[in-house]
Amino acid sequence: MPETSAKLPGAKLPGVYVDLDDLIALEYRGRRVSFLPRQPVHSLLSGRFASRMRGRGLNFEEIRDYRAGDDVRSIDWKVTARLRKPHIRVFNEERDRQTILVVDQRLSMFFGSRRAMKSVTAAEAAAIGAWRVLGVGDRIGGVVFGDQGITEVTARRSRATVLQILAAVVAQNQALGVGRGLVSAPAMLNAALDRARRRAPHDAAVIIISDFDGADETTRGMVADMARHNDVIAVLVHDPLQSDLPSSATMTVTDGELQIRLEVGRDSVRESVSRATQDRLKGIFDWSHELGIPVLPLSAAEDTAAQLRRLLGGLSARHGGGTRHNRTEAALG
Repeated sequence: MPETSAKLPGAKLPGVYVDLDDLIALEYRGRRVSFLPRQPVHSLLSGRFASRMRGRGLNFEEIRDYRAGDDVRSIDWKVTARLRKPHIRVFNEERDRQTILVVDQRLSMFFGSRRAMKSVTAAEAAAIGAWRVLGVGDRIGGVVFGDQGITEVTARRSRATVLQILAAVVAQNQALGVGRGLVSAPAMLNAALDRARRRAPHDAAVIIISDFDGADETTRGMVADMARHNDVIAVLVHDPLQSDLPSSATMTVTDGELQIRLEVGRDSVRESVSRATQDRLKGIFDWSHELGIPVLPLSAAEDTAAQLRRLLGGLSARHGGGTRHNRTEAALG
């Protein structure tokens, strides 16, 4: 975990805990997480999407041949005169959408080997996403969960709503700790996803930020169900040390207050832990081709905003073939 010097209880421990000021400060970096030049116009974190309704909407889409039943008021007379055949200007109508952030702050996220805990990385990603959605004028809501409870925030288009989501993240984050009586609750992942599914029946963007500890067939089924009617992105938060444990006989972990020494020297122990982690990660990555949703690996050992820019910038190249992906891949863009 990140090295920390001795501090008074309750003092701020960068990389171990976040506070509201940390997440508010990411508003500027959220603006910079924009991949519109390298992605289709309607991207996921920009939030907006084009409806199937045609008419005199906000965005010009194309000029095409006039067809029986088209509104004669849409005829482009200059193009018609030049081509000597009736042509019309087609617009798509832009509707705002809601984005639901599902943010994991369970005990399984309270691990980090270098820059930050996974829980901190998830909090940063959530803040960047929330500010980005608000910045383009769309509604943002949240489902923030830990081992002991879930906080839901109704999607609204307001700065107060973003602050409410971030405050919930901070509350769950600062409750984490080794000696605080917390008991790991893998089942809370599915409980949170069920709440998100109810809040996003259709035409929403759902961004799940988690290490997916406890993911099972029920998890996969709920994600698949949401993806049928919404755009879903899985942000898989991980730490490289969990899949590549050191060969030393012991490893000391700390939350800045308490220290625990773990015996990881035996090959069988290291291989068992690494195999379990890698199998879990592979199972989530498989959703990309099984469910058709982007799965973004977000390392707690690297800067969060820089990773999001890099990861989201490559989505259109990997999934650029279909119209559904063209909407989905921008969710954090």
